[in-house]
Amino acid sequence: MKKSVIDWPTFIGALVLILGVSIPLILFPEGGAKVVNIANDFMTENFGMLYLLVGLAAFAFLVFVAFSKNGQIKLGNADEKKEFGTFSWAAMLFAAGIGSSILYWGMIEWAYYYQGPPFGLEPKSNEAIQWASSYGIFHWGPIAWAIYTLPALPIAYFYYVRKKPVLKISEAVRPVLGRLVDGPIGVIIDVLFMFGLLGGAGTTLALGTPMIAEGVHDITGIPITLGLKTGVMLLCTIIFAISAYSGLRRGIKILSDVNLWLAIFVLGFIFIFGPTLFISETTISSIGIIMDNFFRMATWLEPFQNLAGFTETGFPEAWTVFYWAWWVVYAPFVGLFVARISRGRTIREMILGTMIYGTIGCILFFGIMGNFGLYLQLTGSFDVISFMNEFGAPAAIIAILHQLPMANVMVAVFTVLAIIFLATTFDSSSYILAAVVQKEVQSEPLRWNRLFWAFTLCLLPLVLMYIGDLETLQTASIVAGFPVIFIMMLLAWSFMKASNSDIKESKGYEPPTIHINRREILERIRKREKKRSALEAMQDKNIDE
Repeated sequence: MKKSVIDWPTFIGALVLILGVSIPLILFPEGGAKVVNIANDFMTENFGMLYLLVGLAAFAFLVFVAFSKNGQIKLGNADEKKEFGTFSWAAMLFAAGIGSSILYWGMIEWAYYYQGPPFGLEPKSNEAIQWASSYGIFHWGPIAWAIYTLPALPIAYFYYVRKKPVLKISEAVRPVLGRLVDGPIGVIIDVLFMFGLLGGAGTTLALGTPMIAEGVHDITGIPITLGLKTGVMLLCTIIFAISAYSGLRRGIKILSDVNLWLAIFVLGFIFIFGPTLFISETTISSIGIIMDNFFRMATWLEPFQNLAGFTETGFPEAWTVFYWAWWVVYAPFVGLFVARISRGRTIREMILGTMIYGTIGCILFFGIMGNFGLYLQLTGSFDVISFMNEFGAPAAIIAILHQLPMANVMVAVFTVLAIIFLATTFDSSSYILAAVVQKEVQSEPLRWNRLFWAFTLCLLPLVLMYIGDLETLQTASIVAGFPVIFIMMLLAWSFMKASNSDIKESKGYEPPTIHINRREILERIRKREKKRSALEAMQDKNIDE
């Protein structure tokens, strides 16, 4: 490819926005953090309802599409084979969509709910225990994966069905916005997506790096310093840069497969050598609680919080609204990546596969790792909450692993898994960022382009880590990602408009019943007229004779 393949307005626009946000945070960390937090509080408190509605709407929309005629559309030619087997496909989409955050929150999230439960319940009560083991699964469950999957529909459709060699969010909304996507509006859409992804990547590093550093400290005794965290971050960068440089098949696929096998080993070990019966029963009970309260959990806000006599918990804004905002920010990236790896599958397979495999994976992590920690707390074997409140969540996670047999080995395996999980998220991210700033992607983005974004993903979090403002970057990315809500709506509309139009024009399209009856009536009239004309011709012939 030629260098002209790069979409320079999007490339430069993304860098300008990133630097425009990051430099003030570096120069004025306290003031910048204050402004960002005020914006975040305003957004979550005033638009929380909008995020919850988007989550439910995405879930309902995808279920509808999966079982409609649109769901039967194949991504590729009629005889196209699946580019990746189910195992590798599921491994790649899960690793890209979740990353090392699942190791962090899967192990410790229940502790926050136990101390600050929803619905105004008493902290550390019996009711709080039930919700503590359930809410994490809910937050990482079907709605999260529905939000992730929605952008994949139009992107995959245009790339594999209409054969448009472009992996861009702006291109996916062309049926609705038309030529507007060729101008500044298209650039703004792509740049906002890229900024959200870079901010999301910074948060993933913010959670993963301290946890990995704790594991390295536990194994080697090296003190936890900024130097160690920097080394961890650079190691992960080298791994995912090599993976992204190697490409989708030779790099990202192999790393994702290794990642999934290691995850299966860790989960299997905890399940077998931990409290197997407690883990099984609590996980099943949690699924039942979620199914019984799904819509309550998906729509719960606190409309009476400012009225006298009502206790304000702040739970919906702090957790559910925040998570939904977080999934929305990451959704275009995951959608782009899922679209790219789904060649040869039907729309229905892509939707149901992503939602089901993603949800099952999260259930296993939260059900096994989370409930193991909860068991230690409830039996008094290890006071997780006191330890976490004193030494922090990363140290508590490693301390929980020390309650297992062969603890040193498990800590080492867990640390390696966290490194690979982090790398698999970032190699996918750099691959997609490179694709978005290209005017076309025939096979894979340019190698130098993939490498550039791999190191860019690391550089910004690395600088902000030294001034202690990674959390502010995370919040800033979510605030900037607010417009993505409306882009998500455009993506859904765009897919339905394009696919319905193509279905109607295809030979296999069956028109509605009213059209069928009309055609039958017209056909009968035509036959009658033909018979009448034949009879009249015969009569005229007889008369002539």
